[in-house]
This record gives sequence, structure tokens and C-alpha cells, in this order.
Amino acid sequence: MRRTRTLAGIGIAAAALLALTACNSGTPSNPGGDAGGDEGEDSTWFEVASDVTVDDSPTFERITDRDKVVVGVKEDQPGLGYLDVTSGERTGFDVDIARWIAASLGYDEDKIEFKPIASANREQAIVNGDIDYYVGTYSINDKRKEQIDFAGPYFITGQGLLVAADADEADKLEDFNGKTVCSATGSTPIQNIKANFPDIKTQEYDLYSACVQDLIDGKVDAVTTDQAILIGYAAQYPDDVKVTGGLFTEERYGVGLEKGDDALRAHINDLFTENPDIWQAIFDKNLGSSGIEVEQPEVDAY
Repeated sequence: MRRTRTLAGIGIAAAALLALTACNSGTPSNPGGDAGGDEGEDSTWFEVASDVTVDDSPTFERITDRDKVVVGVKEDQPGLGYLDVTSGERTGFDVDIARWIAASLGYDEDKIEFKPIASANREQAIVNGDIDYYVGTYSINDKRKEQIDFAGPYFITGQGLLVAADADEADKLEDFNGKTVCSATGSTPIQNIKANFPDIKTQEYDLYSACVQDLIDGKVDAVTTDQAILIGYAAQYPDDVKVTGGLFTEERYGVGLEKGDDALRAHINDLFTENPDIWQAIFDKNLGSSGIEVEQPEVDAY
């Protein structure tokens, strides 16, 4: 089932929204439902499942043995995966998707360990068993599927550009021939530029936030990654940077899993397919005030 939404500006306020705490209260239609008397603050839009079994899933077996879910995430992407270093609070669409999956497996917030993993290290972290699954603007592609599997997609966006607030508008990547564009090491956008735009100079860091700082400092001419991420930075630094141009690619975000764990992949795909209202509530909370049209895509049950 497809669901269409309109995004309107991921503001920095997205990071200040109430974090979901996975307690047994609240519904998609009543996300502020009562949770033991204090309405709102301790409520969520999904319940923690009980008596869960995912037969033939080695990942679920590991989770059960340690009685904890270990999730790989990003923590420098406002509105998607963000860690407030002062409060220790994690917020964002991807983070809440990760919480929802954990709840479907029977694990509350206090049984989730979030691990920040750089883009270049995601496949290895999954292969090594360092994390149980990864939710963090993780584009599905065939090369990655040689090492891991993906559930989803649960979100579709595309490569965009972030430039200085006073820079000229740019309509295509060729506008940056001879200039320097920054992105995360190992990310799909930087691989796209290296493969297809040899006249563009590149700068790479583990974190997109380092690229944005270089842009603000005038050390690079643009930052490129998925437009959903860039909107968050543009809202965070409205006097310094802006999103320019359209989308240059289509990126389909998936949940990274151990290769061959068909049982867990099917479980997560069913979760997305059968609960569009919960997906919508999580989307609205984190990204519902931006200005980009997106759809909840149909999963690829390969």
C-alpha cells in the first residue's frame, strides 16, 4: 500500500520533539495516549510486542540470547538520525523506525543499544555481527546486497546539493566542474560523483556534519547527499546554507540485515506493509513539516 505525504522543512525543532519511548501505550491515531497517567511524555505510537518468535532468524536468536537489540544508526542528521549531546536524546525518522522494529521484536527502549556507524563501515558492522540491523539513510543497491540483505525500502529520496546561502543556484552537478563537493566516505552520492563527474573535486569525511562545517567555512563549494538530509542542515543553519537544484538520483532507504536472514527481513517487511498508519505517524512527527513530496514505498520482498 502506498502512502503519499508532503514534507515541509525539517527544522532544528525536529530534534527537540519528544523522543519515542517504547512503552505499551498509544496508537497511531492517538500518539499522545495515556501511559500510566502522564499523557504525552511517556507515550508512543506502537506497542511493544510480547511472546515474539522469528523462526530461523540467526539475528533474532542473538538478540534473544543477549536480551538486547543492537542497532546501527546515524546521529548527525537532524530530522532523521540525531543525537543531542547535551541531553543524550536521540530523535529522527530513522531512529523511530529502528525503535518500531525493536518493539515489534518485543524490546522496549531500555533494551536497545544504539551504535553510531560511519557510512563506510556499515556493511562490515553487519557482516561482523556488531549490530543486529542498521537504520540510517542506507541506500539499497546491488553492490551492498552482495554482502548484506535489506528490508524495505521504507523511504525514497534522491541526491541533492547544499550550497552557501549567497551562492548562485545550481541546476545540475556539472555546474560544479572544477569546484569541490563534499560528502561522507563510502556514501552513494560521493561514489556517483567519482564515477560519473571526473571534473568535480571531492572531499570526504566520516560525518556529513564535517562537510557542512567546511561549507560554512568556505572550504568546499557544496555538500551532496540525500535531499532529506540536506533540508535538515539548511533548517539548522538558515543564514549560512541553502538547498539548490532538484534530485539527481533516486535513493531507496532500507534496513540493513545479515545476508541470508530471510525470516527477519520478511518480519520487517510485513511490519511496514501491514501498519501504514504507524509509518505515517512516525513520518509526520519527524518530517511532516518539510516541503518535499515522498511516498511510503512498497517493500521489495525479493
